[in-house]
Amino acid sequence: MEGYGPYQISKLLSEAKVEIPAVHLARFQEGVNRTKPVKDPYGWGSSTIVNILKKREYLGHTINFKTRKHFKDKKSHYVDESEWTIFENTHEAIIDQETFDNVQRIRANVRRYPDGWGDAHPLTGLMYCADCGGKMYVHRVNNGKRDPQFTCSQYSKIPCGTLCGTQHRIRAEAVLTLITDMLRAIAEYSKNDRAEFIRTVQETQAAQQAADISKKRKRLAAAQKRAGELEKLICKIYEDNALGKLPDARYEALDAQYAKEQDALNAEITELEKAVIGYEQSRKSAEKFIALIDKYENFDTLTNTMLNEFVEKILVHERARKGSQDTTQEVEIYFNFVGRYIPPALQPVPLTPEEQEELRKKEERKDRLHQNYLRRKANGKQKEWEERYNARRKAKMDAAKAAIRAEDMEKGIFTTVSQLPRQEPRKATVSASAAI
Repeated sequence: MEGYGPYQISKLLSEAKVEIPAVHLARFQEGVNRTKPVKDPYGWGSSTIVNILKKREYLGHTINFKTRKHFKDKKSHYVDESEWTIFENTHEAIIDQETFDNVQRIRANVRRYPDGWGDAHPLTGLMYCADCGGKMYVHRVNNGKRDPQFTCSQYSKIPCGTLCGTQHRIRAEAVLTLITDMLRAIAEYSKNDRAEFIRTVQETQAAQQAADISKKRKRLAAAQKRAGELEKLICKIYEDNALGKLPDARYEALDAQYAKEQDALNAEITELEKAVIGYEQSRKSAEKFIALIDKYENFDTLTNTMLNEFVEKILVHERARKGSQDTTQEVEIYFNFVGRYIPPALQPVPLTPEEQEELRKKEERKDRLHQNYLRRKANGKQKEWEERYNARRKAKMDAAKAAIRAEDMEKGIFTTVSQLPRQEPRKATVSASAAI
C-alpha cells in the first residue's frame, strides 16, 4: 500500500533480517524443507512476495481444490480460480478485505521496478487518458528541471499521434494538489453536516452505479441470447455434417469460428455476472468511504497509502486551449467505494455577467495572439525568432540536464557505459570431450 513492488519488499525484508518462510517453519518442525540446508536464511525472493500478496487464506478463508491431477502425466496442475471451493471465515484473518482488494488492483495496474529512475511516482498506475483510455506515463525531468509530468502512453506509439491525438500533458504536482483539496473539502463537509454528507454520497453512488449497471445488464442479456444461438448453430452444423449436407472442410472452419466466439462470450458473461452481483453487494460501500474519511484527522500530507486507499483512478482530459499558459484542463477523480464524488464546496459555480464578459475578452485576446502567430509562421518571421531563441535556450538547457545527470549518477541510479570497468577480451577454450 506504500507503493513498493515485490522486489523492493524482498530487499527490505532481507535488510531487516526477517527469516524466510522455510526457515521459520523449520523452527517448528514444519514444511517440506525442514531437513534441507538453507544457503541464506534471509534470502527473500520476489516470487515469494507475490504469492503472499495474492494468498486468500490470509483473509480468514480456506481454499480447496486449487489443483487437479491430469490423467496424462498424473501430476497436479493449477486450475482456474472459478473452480476453487472457498470456505469463508474459518480462521482468524490477518488482513482486511479492503486492503487486499486495493493491493490486487495496484498489482494489476502497474509493474514496479527497482532501478532505472528510482522509486515509482505516487500517482503511477492511477492516471489514465480520458479520450483513449490508455495509461499515462511519468516524465521526471522537463526543460532541465525536476518537474514530474504525466503524458498519454498511446500518443507516443509509432506512428506518433495515431492511437491518441494529443499528449494530455499535466503536471503531477497539480493533480496531487487537486486530490488534497478534494479530500480536505470532503472531510470538512462530513464534520459540519454528517447527515447531509451521507445522503449526498449515497445519491451520487446510486446515480453512477444505476447508469453503469443498466448498460451491463442489457449487454449481459444480449450476450446470453447470442450464446444460446451459437449453441443451436453448432448442433445444426454437426447434424448437417453427419448427414453429408456440409463438407468436412467447411464444417471445421465454421466450428472453429463458432467456438472462438463462444469462448469470448462465455468470458464476457462471467465478467458481467460478477459486476451485476458486485453491484447488489456494494450498497453499503458508501459507509466504508465515510469510515475511511473518519480514519484520518487531516489531509495536509498525502502519503502513498492514502492515495491507494482513496483513489481508484484519475482521468485526464486535454487542455481547453493548447499552447496557452492560462487555460483550463478537466480532471476526473474516481474514489474507491463511491466513484466520482465532488463535494459542494468544489462544485462549479455559475459565472456572473461581469465574469463572463471578462472571460470573453480574454478568449478574444488569445484568438488575436494566435492569428498573429499564424501570420508570423506564414511569412517566416516566427522561424527566424525561434532559431535565435532556441540557440540560447539549448545551451542553458544542456547545462541544466548535465547537472541533473551528474546528480543521478552520484546517487547510483544509473551509470554510463564509459564508466563501467574495462575488461579485456578472453579467448574461448574448448575441452577435449566437447571437441570430440
